[in-house]
Amino acid sequence: MATVELRFSAQPEHVRTARLVAAAVARRAGVDEAVLDEVRLAVGEACSRAVGLHRSHGITSPVKVVLTEEEKTFSIEVGDDVPGSGASAAGVPEARPGADGHDADAEGEDEMGLAVISGLVDDVKVTSGADGGVIRMSWPTAAAIPLV
Repeated sequence: MATVELRFSAQPEHVRTARLVAAAVARRAGVDEAVLDEVRLAVGEACSRAVGLHRSHGITSPVKVVLTEEEKTFSIEVGDDVPGSGASAAGVPEARPGADGHDADAEGEDEMGLAVISGLVDDVKVTSGADGGVIRMSWPTAAAIPLV
């Protein structure tokens, strides 16, 4: 199992770098070329969401991206440090009380970003906890696709 870990300051200009790294590692892991655009877009959405959450909540810690190549899958986890920033088990963004400083526009952007990711990735899981949220996405690799 090969793992690449990327951490970057919550600045929008670093999202492009994360997208490029994710596509390069996915290609090396054996993800189908036809799916690489989806990988780039999904990682871009997840990283943009994490950057936005960090900036809107005044969090200075880096956004974390973990890319893992397993025997038959390639997975990417994008993590933020905003408590309660994930979604429920059903993948629907959790309701946030207005007192937490999170405005309706930002919440709508969160929901839109999660919807885009869900449309791009068949295997996606969004979790949250007291330490922040994680979006985990995975794709099959060439080793997982049976030869005909």
